[in-house]
Amino acid sequence: AFTVLGAIALQGIRLSRLHLGETAFVIGLGLVGQLTVALLKSAGVRVIATDLDSSKCSLAEKMGAAEARTGLSGADIESMTRSLGADAVIITASAASNQPIELAVESVRKKGRIVLVGVVGLQLNRRPFYFKECEFVVSSSYGPGRYDADYEERGRDYPAPYVRWTEQRNMQAVLDLMGSGSFDVSPLISHRFPIDRAEDAYRMIENASEPYLGIILEYPGDPGTGEEGVRLSNPSKVEGKIGVGCLGAGNYARMVLLPALKKIPAFDPGALVSAGGLSAASTAQKLGFQRAASGEEEVLSDPQVDAVFVLTQHDAHAGQVVRALSAGKHVFTEKPLCLTVEELQEIESALAEAGDGSPMLMVGYNRRFSPAAVRVKAFFENVSEPVTVAVRFNAGAIPPDHWTQDSKTGGGRIVGEACHAIDLATFLTGSLPVRVYAESVGGENAPAVTDDQCFITLRHANGSITSIGYLAGGDKAFPKERVEVIGGGRIAVIDDFKNVTTVAGGKTKTYKGGRQDKGHRAELKAFAAALTERDAWPISWKELRAVSLASILAVRSIREGVPFEV
Repeated sequence: AFTVLGAIALQGIRLSRLHLGETAFVIGLGLVGQLTVALLKSAGVRVIATDLDSSKCSLAEKMGAAEARTGLSGADIESMTRSLGADAVIITASAASNQPIELAVESVRKKGRIVLVGVVGLQLNRRPFYFKECEFVVSSSYGPGRYDADYEERGRDYPAPYVRWTEQRNMQAVLDLMGSGSFDVSPLISHRFPIDRAEDAYRMIENASEPYLGIILEYPGDPGTGEEGVRLSNPSKVEGKIGVGCLGAGNYARMVLLPALKKIPAFDPGALVSAGGLSAASTAQKLGFQRAASGEEEVLSDPQVDAVFVLTQHDAHAGQVVRALSAGKHVFTEKPLCLTVEELQEIESALAEAGDGSPMLMVGYNRRFSPAAVRVKAFFENVSEPVTVAVRFNAGAIPPDHWTQDSKTGGGRIVGEACHAIDLATFLTGSLPVRVYAESVGGENAPAVTDDQCFITLRHANGSITSIGYLAGGDKAFPKERVEVIGGGRIAVIDDFKNVTTVAGGKTKTYKGGRQDKGHRAELKAFAAALTERDAWPISWKELRAVSLASILAVRSIREGVPFEV
């Protein structure tokens, strides 16, 4: 329980560059301050400390401070250090005033170091810093790696020979010190509450009804396997309905897809699984699921689950699809189906192994199910010659370090979102993409990520061609999507999946849909109908395969500068 706080204290100490026999002055003796005192003591550093609360000063002496008392001044520190001053001052206080920083610069020796771990006023007076030539450093939480998405989210460690102490290694060091007994945090624990009385603990803090410091929330001694999850209602499946197990409870799942699924009578929500058990439980309860858990095996092995919905992060899709198909479950997966050609081959192999009795696979290419797309498709129904399709995405910029921009985690925005346009073009032309070429912006002033400012050209098997502009360089205030289909003496335009304009025989018609409808509910109805009636797949495997492959090869085309056959 103290590992994270200990790592914060340890990082502050590392930035102080204190050595054996030197003197540290710690200002502020809350939990992090007390941990700082104890860690400094274990490192052979002499510690002087201060706080406004005399009881915390007494505790600091138990934790290893040579002297701790209220009201210490710079002159006091100087007298305690043979007129030298503290080699380093570590501020672990939380205060709006400048007083802690003023006390620090009074107390530090010439060319010493001040490290700010806490939060204090920073209206610095240049004069004392100038004459002492002391250094001032602000500590960033647990250590190197903090706030770096590559490190924290994608697991890309810094090499130890060059970055000896990262946030993870700081935590390891804290655990090692506690394990050896040289870092004893037990005096800091003021209260223990069983988890079912957690509200009492927070109420005590809010009301300040008694003094407290470290409050431990204790869980039952035998947590079990955790596989049974949290049951929220009667677990029996409704006869005649499609039992649903859902993997993932992120923003898209909670705000868009699962609310739409709830409105389809054919589905019976069973288990909802998420890496965050709390989000799964709250979402499951809100959307009528019977239980929540944090392990996907509960869904894959449940005989009451007929269809698995894969709504997890992109890099998890392919593996979960293969495991669900191998378990004999029908699968609905959000796009993208996969991130690499190799993953696509694994999915194809899983379908082939199942043979004629293969479960159904559906990918969340919702645009083709929208009322606008269905209307345009019908408008060109009697056109036999090739058509041209132009799709423009005003995608909007997202940071280059966002997980969707990472090729291994999110697949990039072409694979992750432009695939919608490739599938829509496949639907509107009635023909598979057979060739793909793509180029993105470039030059010396190009942004860090250029893939999301690109044009993709598709040739379809029937001779139709598609141009997709996936463009993140604009303004989000402008409508996001526009689709134009031209051929056979006809023109149709979809404006942001709200309105449709058709032109034929010199006559223009406009159909105003009012609310935007991108087909989320319709795609779920199509999936449910296909399962219930044992009908053909809503999107054939040939189309799913071709769209996925074209998306992957579009990125490769940008990299290599050549077109690819799909």
